[in-house]
Amino acid sequence: MTFRTQILIVGAGPIGLALAGDLAWRGISCTLIERTDGSITQPKMDLIGPRTMEFCRRWGIADQVRDCPYNPDQPQDNVWLESFTGYEFGREPFPAPRDAKPPAQSPVRRERCPQDMFDPILKKWVEGLPQATLRYHTELLSFTEKVDGVTAKLRNAAGQEETVEADYLVGTDGGASIVRQSLGIEMTGKPALTYTTNVIFKCNNFWQLHDKKKGYRFIFIGPEGTWSTLVAIDGHDRFRFSVVGDETKRTLSEADVRALIVRAMGKEFDFEVLSIVPWVRRELVADSYGTNRVFIAGDAAHLNSPTGAFGMNTGMQDSVDLGWKLAAMIEGWGGQHLLASYEPERRPVALRNVEEASENLRRMLSPRLKLSPAVFATGAAGDVARREFGDAYTEMMKREWFTLHIHLGYIYEDSPIIWPDGTPAPDDPVTTYTQTARPGSRAPHVWLSSDRSTLDLFGREFVLLKFDTGLHVSPFVRAAEQRNVPLKVVDLRRPEVKSCYGSKLVLVRPDGFVCWRSDKVPANPLGIIDRVRGEVTAQVRKNPSLQKRAGETLIDTLAGIADSS
Repeated sequence: MTFRTQILIVGAGPIGLALAGDLAWRGISCTLIERTDGSITQPKMDLIGPRTMEFCRRWGIADQVRDCPYNPDQPQDNVWLESFTGYEFGREPFPAPRDAKPPAQSPVRRERCPQDMFDPILKKWVEGLPQATLRYHTELLSFTEKVDGVTAKLRNAAGQEETVEADYLVGTDGGASIVRQSLGIEMTGKPALTYTTNVIFKCNNFWQLHDKKKGYRFIFIGPEGTWSTLVAIDGHDRFRFSVVGDETKRTLSEADVRALIVRAMGKEFDFEVLSIVPWVRRELVADSYGTNRVFIAGDAAHLNSPTGAFGMNTGMQDSVDLGWKLAAMIEGWGGQHLLASYEPERRPVALRNVEEASENLRRMLSPRLKLSPAVFATGAAGDVARREFGDAYTEMMKREWFTLHIHLGYIYEDSPIIWPDGTPAPDDPVTTYTQTARPGSRAPHVWLSSDRSTLDLFGREFVLLKFDTGLHVSPFVRAAEQRNVPLKVVDLRRPEVKSCYGSKLVLVRPDGFVCWRSDKVPANPLGIIDRVRGEVTAQVRKNPSLQKRAGETLIDTLAGIADSS
């Protein structure tokens, strides 16, 4: 049995579902396969970052994520303590989801929506798009890449083998990716930061068993240092307890984890263990993101400690970056080097985010290195020691809790399809984020009305923002038409928007990233169009993290294009 699809996606976790949805939303047919039934017994993630929520807003599913079954009245405090019946060293308060407000730089806020709630939302959305086909209990056996496409062998739910012909294949099949391994792509970094065991348990009267105020995440610190964490995984009666080990592999029985949960409570109590899953924190990034016709995204391309909630959210950015480029190739207006820009745009972001996640882990585990026994002593001396330790730990951990720049401030600095404007690269802080329309950056959010953002202008096509009525952009429009590039011109006469975007003309890609800006109509608009669609690309500066694959030319030197400024 043989069938055809434009894009074959392997792995129906959140990244595969998002890519399938984004492609179908753009009118591109795709088939998404998953070897399991898709059920989630251990939610690996539960924070939907603000950039991911901006994508959900674009796709029309932001309200469903906001209204997921997570308890909207659950405070989101982060707390460090000895036990629930012992000393509390400090906490960083955060409001319950119902009371949280979007940051000034975005039309949406982050949302608490664990994977067993988020994946079904994505699944329902994908199943409602006629261009997408979702098949569970279907396994990739092998694939062969050709000049004009990919031939893959599958095993379906009935145990029968099938052949599928596709223009492109994308592996979103997790850390043990078959697609990545079949391509022979290695991962660089640290394969084992800690061996950890996650336990999902249920307790109906949990918050009545102790005197601690409600929160989201609790970090337990004993004489040996940081040894476990607990999160309110649904804000009701389910909790995820993580026994944070070290680089030594060990296997914990149910009796072991029960004893540790009791230690965290500080007394015996009744609870039901629902699942136990051992796993390994890793710090790894793939050396390559694919070939001409086969690509990887999400955990298949990068693995990090969950400290900071960067993993899934970084993968969602992969899917959107790759989605519009694949669509452009299928529709025929994408240039010959467009897909080669995926790796130099996304891999540096992964390196940055994976490293930051590991730094967060080191901060969380720092009491293992130095902790005064006095913090567990009774009396005035113990009170002083606890206050000093708690204040220092609270201040240190702020870097993990306030990370808006990580989620929104990533920049495609060395992208071969971005036309730089000569302005210097901004700083890359973690805790603060200043919007910029410098090429390579996410297009800034500014409210156009009470419920309409500038971000709502972007998505399916290139958008040329025009802030000066005296500029005539018809040559730019004709250049786009000549290359069949979808382009929409939007006149904006709002001075606050112009101030934020910084130029009279700003070109924004379908993924919402600025790719060119100037105060003048370009002398050669066709050159700009060919650059941003990947037909003619700029030479990427030498960077050891962006090595060319042997035998391939990823980029050509830009030549013959007039200076647009």
